[in-house]
Amino acid sequence: MIGVYDYTVLFTYLSLVSSVIGIFFTIQGNSVYGVLCIMLSGFFDAFDGKIASLKRNRTDLAKKFGIQIDSLADLVAFGVLPSCVGFCLLKQSVFFQEFCNESIVGHVIFYGSVVILIFYLLAALIRLAYYNVTEEERQKQETGSRSYFVGLPVTSSSVVFPMVFMISKIFSLELAIVYFITMIIVGFAFILKFSVKKPQWKGLLIIALLGMVEFFFFLFYCVF
Repeated sequence: MIGVYDYTVLFTYLSLVSSVIGIFFTIQGNSVYGVLCIMLSGFFDAFDGKIASLKRNRTDLAKKFGIQIDSLADLVAFGVLPSCVGFCLLKQSVFFQEFCNESIVGHVIFYGSVVILIFYLLAALIRLAYYNVTEEERQKQETGSRSYFVGLPVTSSSVVFPMVFMISKIFSLELAIVYFITMIIVGFAFILKFSVKKPQWKGLLIIALLGMVEFFFFLFYCVF
């Protein structure tokens, strides 16, 4: 069979499985469980690259395959799934239902919101494609992993959007409005040219710990 089948891509595949389950939840109208799946995908994605780097004597094919499969999985987990959550919120929001009627203003609001979802997804796609191209060029010139990302990594969605849900719940804000505003900001952050230091093992562990804290707070405020 074609492809790579070893532990170096296991977490990447688990991230994809989690995101697909999340998409099914949003189709059924459950945006909260969809966000939980975004968080779970973020956990798996945080360690897949580090785990792959531990394997010695990886072939160039395995390395390139890992880069491509990781970005493809990230597009689903942190691009498609957050957009599906946004559309779910759009359909369920009382605020949008009041304005998105048969009037011209209602149609403008609805389709404008859909444009935001598309913009966010395109920004994630561009960010991931740019990373793939620059990473391939970098590996031709130097060894080891890169120290900085250019633009906000799409995996940040696994932290940002659960936070949006919690903040909206705590302060009684209109969730859909806050979510769509956040999508615009995050979408631009994906494609703006600025450097973000790539976390190493210690940083990943700290992020994972903070993610677990956020996960339990999310369960407390948004699920139970």
